[in-house]
Amino acid sequence: MNTAPIDPARIPRHVAVIMDGNGRWAQAKGLPRHKGHEAGAESVRAVMESCRDLGIKYLTLYAFSVENWVRPKDEIKGLMQLLKTYLEERAFELHENKVRLRVMGRMSDLPKAVQIGLNRVIKATADYTESELILALSYGGRAELTDAVREIARKVEKGDLKARKIDEATVASHLYLPDVPDPDLMIRTSGEMRISNFLLWQLSYAEIYVTNTMWPDFRKDHFRAAVEDYSKRNRRFGDISAEEQT
Repeated sequence: MNTAPIDPARIPRHVAVIMDGNGRWAQAKGLPRHKGHEAGAESVRAVMESCRDLGIKYLTLYAFSVENWVRPKDEIKGLMQLLKTYLEERAFELHENKVRLRVMGRMSDLPKAVQIGLNRVIKATADYTESELILALSYGGRAELTDAVREIARKVEKGDLKARKIDEATVASHLYLPDVPDPDLMIRTSGEMRISNFLLWQLSYAEIYVTNTMWPDFRKDHFRAAVEDYSKRNRRFGDISAEEQT
């Protein structure tokens, strides 16, 4: 593993992760799918520690999509229980490291017990400013944009907003977490080459890193490799590179 320091100026401020491959990892080992999700919890811990070590402030994890509700009921129940257990037994780690927990998505879709646990930890960590763990739960990029458009339309109907005044900043300000900066780097595990309805607005200029490693096997060295790769890229945001200007 390469442990050479990474230029702090080239470390992403916000990393988003599609945690993919839990089910296939379990099936390959002859285990039920929920065992893959349980194993993936260790990867979450490793990535959070890596963010702390590297000074990355925002970490967004795609934990459960709006489309995931069509999965087998037993698998959904296991995922919700895993989340509830984490909130009850591992939330102390957030306090130890002063990590603020936030949620993006339609939280009202979640079981009441999970909502209660989430709200408790969200409230208890609300004053932490060093870093943020954002869980995308019952989340979909299209759902987020639909909710934003609906709220903007409501304001136009009430006369609080003029249609001609709507611009990109208006849309951005009506997203689930408008104060959070867009991700600089999006990591997807398991080798799938798609964004799966994740942060459709926010990922417009994010660098994308795909690894064949399944999420339950993803550890600090894998995360560091992604950040090192990111640090070597030339982010142009629609402009041309310095080399192309010469």
